[in-house]
Amino acid sequence: MSVIFLKRFLQRPFQVASIVPSSKTLIRKVASQMDLSGPRVVAEFGPGEGCHTREILSRMHPESRLLLFELDPELSEHLATQFRDDARVAVLNTDACELPAELAARGIPHCDYVVSGIPFSILDPDKKRQLLRHTFDSLAPHPRSAFIIYQVTNELVNHCRHFPRVESQYCLQNLPPMFVTKFYRMANGHTNGHAHPAVAHAVNGNGRH
Repeated sequence: MSVIFLKRFLQRPFQVASIVPSSKTLIRKVASQMDLSGPRVVAEFGPGEGCHTREILSRMHPESRLLLFELDPELSEHLATQFRDDARVAVLNTDACELPAELAARGIPHCDYVVSGIPFSILDPDKKRQLLRHTFDSLAPHPRSAFIIYQVTNELVNHCRHFPRVESQYCLQNLPPMFVTKFYRMANGHTNGHAHPAVAHAVNGNGRH
């Protein structure tokens, strides 16, 4: 277990949210939701000590960009030191709601993927809605583009009806077990930014939702 991760959990349990980093199985499952074979722009919310970040970077194209949003100042500093030699990475000690502004500041029109491990269930409802809307608006309008989360519960599905397609699977090989859920920006190759369709699940593994 990472010493800094445990230390920050004990100091800020609601912000860090988990006492142990993700398992290798969960990390691979999350990263496999993305097609990183070509240049991509990826944002990660709440990277913590960087266990998912390292896997993402190991798969990313040399011309890709990765924006890390980490509110905890000590974890943010740890990330900046860890990835200081990788020009693809920008570490941002700021709120994830600043994603549109941070993209604009870099002249980047959209993200291809947004990955998040932050505990949405403890967010204020208005804050949650704002973050989900900013995430949706920041995703590129193409069929591959998606918002990918790993959470203890799957309650966020009920707040993401503006995403036209959802796939979810359950990862038991983690402490605690997690849902890995992928919200697509588009459905069947067509922009559907304001639709409110019924959400269809493709639940794999042990099929809990």
